[in-house]
Amino acid sequence: MQQPEWPNPLIEQRADPFILRHGDQYYFIASVPEYDRLEIRRAPTIAELPRATPVVVWRKPDSGPQSQLIWAPELHHIDGKWYIYYAATHTKELKENMFQHRMFVLECADADPLTGVWRDRGRITSQFDTFSLDATTFSHQGKRWYLWAQKAPDIPGNSNLYLAEMENPWTLKGEPVMLSKPEFDWECRGFLVNEGPAVIRHGNRLFVSYSASATDENYCLGLLWIDLDKDPRVAENWHKSPHPVFTTSYENQQFGPGHNSFTTTPDGQDVLVYHARPYTEITGDPLYDPNRHTRVKTLAWNGDGMPDFGIPPADRS
Repeated sequence: MQQPEWPNPLIEQRADPFILRHGDQYYFIASVPEYDRLEIRRAPTIAELPRATPVVVWRKPDSGPQSQLIWAPELHHIDGKWYIYYAATHTKELKENMFQHRMFVLECADADPLTGVWRDRGRITSQFDTFSLDATTFSHQGKRWYLWAQKAPDIPGNSNLYLAEMENPWTLKGEPVMLSKPEFDWECRGFLVNEGPAVIRHGNRLFVSYSASATDENYCLGLLWIDLDKDPRVAENWHKSPHPVFTTSYENQQFGPGHNSFTTTPDGQDVLVYHARPYTEITGDPLYDPNRHTRVKTLAWNGDGMPDFGIPPADRS
């Protein structure tokens, strides 16, 4: 199968990228450097997304719980409606709101999410009223699931990964289960972090990639997996790689690859969507350095059915 060649970076200054293939179109959404709005772009191919015009579908209010630092949006199409999941907080000062984010969702019942009306469905509440972000959703075993990162009051660190069934696209159901917490050295560099989960199926397994450590050159991807017929609500059914699966490439000058999503090419190849910086010298807080660029590469699969993320490729036009 011919490997597509995309420019690297694909889209500059867009972190936490998410690409949804829906019908014959690709939809792109990500964090913008100003952290003040949600914008969607659409194109018939991945390669055309950089030239697509971004459409702002929502701007943060001047005050309130969703008024600052709009992070890591994802766009999903569920039961004929569109949903954007995102995280936000309420104060301007990063030192005050670093651990104050909560999770929110917007809904659009119109056919076109770029021109339709978006309705605020409010906050998605979980078992703790604590720092929470990076939600994704997927269907599995005839149910809809919500997977996110959150700080537990009794566990050291910034965030762990949790899974819960959904009553509807804005309400959780049942008791969440913790799938992973920072425990290995590569998950605890700078900060103790498990965040940014993304789901992909292959063979007889369901995989969850996630990001770990601080958002500088230490940022990397870890991997969880479970057999498709196992109950995902039982933590012991999940497996965790003791090693990161996608890391900084000093040779290719790609630093801190992470916060990924997955999509596919029209001929069915799996595609890894992620961000990385082309340098390590960062002035001030890494979150305010705008050059986490969106990048894409094909995702390979080994003979044992496990994913091969490879190495972040070097920049090219």
